Amino acid sequence: MGLTRRAAMAGIAGGVASLALSRADAQATYPSRTIKLIVPYPAGGTTDLLGRLVADQIKNGLGAVVVVENKPGAGTTLGAEQVARSEPDGYTLLMATSTTLAINKTLYKKLPYDPVRDFTPVALVAGVPFALIVNPALPVRTLAEFIAYAKANPGLAYGSAGAGRPQHLGAEMLRAAAGIDIRHVPYRGSVPAMLDIIAGHIPFMVVDLQPALQQIREGKVLVLGVTTPKRVAVAPDIPTLSEVGLPGFELVAWQGVVAPAGVPRPIVEQLAAQITKLVADPATREKLTALSLEPLTGSTPDSFAAFVRTEVERWAAVVKASGAEAD
Repeated sequence: MGLTRRAAMAGIAGGVASLALSRADAQATYPSRTIKLIVPYPAGGTTDLLGRLVADQIKNGLGAVVVVENKPGAGTTLGAEQVARSEPDGYTLLMATSTTLAINKTLYKKLPYDPVRDFTPVALVAGVPFALIVNPALPVRTLAEFIAYAKANPGLAYGSAGAGRPQHLGAEMLRAAAGIDIRHVPYRGSVPAMLDIIAGHIPFMVVDLQPALQQIREGKVLVLGVTTPKRVAVAPDIPTLSEVGLPGFELVAWQGVVAPAGVPRPIVEQLAAQITKLVADPATREKLTALSLEPLTGSTPDSFAAFVRTEVERWAAVVKASGAEAD
């Protein structure tokens, strides 16, 4: 016997209702299984350490099992693509950075994900300050002396953690702001580049503050300023580049948590509430400060989403001006 139209429609309606109920049940019982936090960098680095703080907070705050999975490679695109293609159920999250969600959009000709369309922003966690460091043997002690020296020696080499990375783009921002002619020498990470500064093979670089701070304190490199709008809490004695001669100069990378696009809002808000607690906790803030990170309070899913959109546009101009490209 054929199915009547009325019966068919009733069946469809029942199916939709069942699906809605199953989704509601899933949200009500979240989390009911293991949450995976993908970190698109190797274990032991700043993003990994920050990710483990986030994982511990979600574990303790929601009573969940949370595992951190490191998936480095291809400028964070491997890990980001995995999360973008995951089920939007709140059980796969990404420890995302400004590289992942802002820089890569312009850097890669064929990016396997869209930073705005393919993710649900949860919350920002921390800002990453940078510093301008030079070899102590260089005949400069101030930013003004460095700029004068660079103008007198065009083609001065600088190191970076790789083409299109914030260290590279920061140096290109410095080039434009100071009107100097400099030459890029890419490395596989900040530390190898910094070691070559210490050895005298290259004269300077813009480096993330965390791996450089001990070298600065030991006098192995000379710091001329940090790139943040205000002085960094962990090193208040270091002036900002804006203070000492480049008004308005600012380079701050950032890290936050995102989920695949389409995660139900109640789940997103549960996760966001845990990150809010994390960055407001005095003990956590001390840990972040010790990592040379700046806690970012007041972030919400909506404000983070708006922030990503503006950051994509801001970094697009910097990447294009640098000429950096990735396959």
